[in-house]
Amino acid sequence: MEGFGAKSVEELDVGDLESAGLEPSEALHFYQELQVALQRAGFGKLESIWRLVSQSLLTPRHPHALHQLMYYSIYKNWDELQCGPPPYWFPSLEFARSTSIGQLLEARGNELLGNKAYVDPIASFTNFYKFSVQHPEIFWSIAFEKLSLHFSVEPKQMVDSSDSSRPAGKWLPGAVLNIAQCCLLPKPSIGKTDDSIAIIWRDEGGDDLPPSTMKLSELRHHVSRVAFSLQAAGFQRGDRIAIDMPMHIHAVIIYLAIILAGCVVVSIADSFVSSEIAARLAISKAKGIFTQDVIVRGGKAIPLYSRVLGAKPPKAVVLPSDGKSVRVPIRNQDVSWEEFFANGNGTNRSGDEFPAVQLPVESWTNILFSSGTTAEPKAIPWNQTTPMRCAADSWAHFDLQAGDIYCWPTNLGWMVGPYIISACLLSGATMALYNGSPLGRSFGRFVQDARVTILGTVPSMVKTWKKVNCMDSLDWSSIRSFGTTGEASSIDDDLWLSARAWYKPILECCGGTELGSAFLHGSLLQPQAFAAFSTPSLTTAFVLLDDSGRPYPDDQPCSGEIALFPKLLGASYTLLNADHHKVYFEGMPVINGIQLRRHGDVFERMAGGFYKAKGRADDTMNLGGVKVSSVEIERVCNTAHSSVLETAAIAMPQGKGGGPDNLIVAAVLKGALPPGENHPEMLKRIFSKALHDNLNPLFKVHAVVLLPEFPRTASNKIMRRVLRAQMARSKL
Repeated sequence: MEGFGAKSVEELDVGDLESAGLEPSEALHFYQELQVALQRAGFGKLESIWRLVSQSLLTPRHPHALHQLMYYSIYKNWDELQCGPPPYWFPSLEFARSTSIGQLLEARGNELLGNKAYVDPIASFTNFYKFSVQHPEIFWSIAFEKLSLHFSVEPKQMVDSSDSSRPAGKWLPGAVLNIAQCCLLPKPSIGKTDDSIAIIWRDEGGDDLPPSTMKLSELRHHVSRVAFSLQAAGFQRGDRIAIDMPMHIHAVIIYLAIILAGCVVVSIADSFVSSEIAARLAISKAKGIFTQDVIVRGGKAIPLYSRVLGAKPPKAVVLPSDGKSVRVPIRNQDVSWEEFFANGNGTNRSGDEFPAVQLPVESWTNILFSSGTTAEPKAIPWNQTTPMRCAADSWAHFDLQAGDIYCWPTNLGWMVGPYIISACLLSGATMALYNGSPLGRSFGRFVQDARVTILGTVPSMVKTWKKVNCMDSLDWSSIRSFGTTGEASSIDDDLWLSARAWYKPILECCGGTELGSAFLHGSLLQPQAFAAFSTPSLTTAFVLLDDSGRPYPDDQPCSGEIALFPKLLGASYTLLNADHHKVYFEGMPVINGIQLRRHGDVFERMAGGFYKAKGRADDTMNLGGVKVSSVEIERVCNTAHSSVLETAAIAMPQGKGGGPDNLIVAAVLKGALPPGENHPEMLKRIFSKALHDNLNPLFKVHAVVLLPEFPRTASNKIMRRVLRAQMARSKL
């Protein structure tokens, strides 16, 4: 492993600790404790040394430079090629046995895996994963017992695989239910009661107030009120109704009410301009939209209703951002939140619960959209099995259960929004919502005050927290684990994040809107390494393909495009505005008679069973005859100079004459650089040298472009295609 400095941990002295930010007396004390730890762990036993240092010496109050020094010096001589990435978190056997999957394996391990095959939850996890792939119907029957599922008509079987036109299989054929009703019903057997706190939240600006809470019974009452009002407004079963607003408590209530009433949610991110909103309304044929007058961030009112108006929706229900009255004029056909309820009072007697519309299991609940960076966004319907998958993944991998408080700042326009709703409410956990920007200390205060136990992140969000050090001195000791998704993670940013909560694990997860969940994940039953996935998600099987489309052997370290075996509960089987088979299956290899499903991400499989994201398959480039991903280039450039916040690597053709692609690096800086130097040229030299030294001597940077920020999708992924188009117009 490439070291942070020149020394290994045994070579450090007190001066090194002082340089990392410790006062002389503290540095001396830390050095003495470090020597004791080295003797206890045994010199050269790197994993044991790190366990002792991270668990008994390092604390969140220590400067990040000290955490860096310890991690990189301890693992300086680690052989990543032979051993995989160095682990930073290790589950104890006691902890593993306390998790939901651990308890299941302790009780039924020999039964499920075969007599004498079961050892313990850690040693047997890989075998259990294989079992879940080979016997998904057994795994799902177990998972469904742990979730709040209530069928008005029971399924005929778990999965029907007889229809060749449905590679994912027909799951739960014959079943009838309403998944929103399942979210709202108590289930005492898993600790979910009417008095359980369903949602805890805080609005921006309320740092000094205790978080607000809503019990499950109260949530059910509010959802019923909205469902009755939808009915009174003339919406009927199957109607598609859009939501375009921040993910606050009212958005969650509206989301559940639309599904409870037998309608379909159309998810639109609140950051979209009018043309993007209009495209999604047209594709989905939405009959109405819920929005709000403005979005308040940092005391500033950002117009939202006016953007929605630009999309010309048929009708809108407009919520007030201040919870009192709508502060902008509205069209004649639109109604305020208050009027919407007033019109529905005649059908909603006090205390009545809305009779949930019971629907076949394959009925749509939600239409979500791909990012649409090249053309019209793909409209992806979720049916009632998709929320089941969301909840089961969180139960199995994050150990989400009643009593947990789950926070993942997101939006209903991104799949994590609906994912969090179903994961929390079907498992009996509490959903934590912050109505404001998650980029500052106020969000961190909410995480502290709400006693969040599972905190989801996006790598660029963590990068911002680390840059401004806004979470310093907050108490995040209640956190049991972190989640991260959306883009490739940084080892150093993850080191910073994990240290905020006494080195709790960060579970990477990667999936897709069309899958409803993840295919690669971290697990609490396995050691974790920074910026790496430790396992395929349970029941999910895939292969990595070489450049010729042939699968690599399953146990071989390699790098290639991922291709999924398609038998996946909750995965899409149709698109509203594209040919599903053409998008996901056409041209894909066939293995053992099964055509693989396309996803489009490139991953590296490393020694030790870990995986690392390498970017989109269409973000790979060929530089001097060497195939490389944008992510690999960016990882080197991001750390090449202290002024760089983040980079995006783009390959551009040289022109009509052909020849190798030119490498263009776009960069966002942390702040202004000193005057007197051509900064793009300076960074071009620095990046080229870093690539020469750390990646490949053939790679040279053709040009550096400085930008204030990068264009991003609603899920915060860098839109490299947009950047590439900008570079083409500028003729770089």
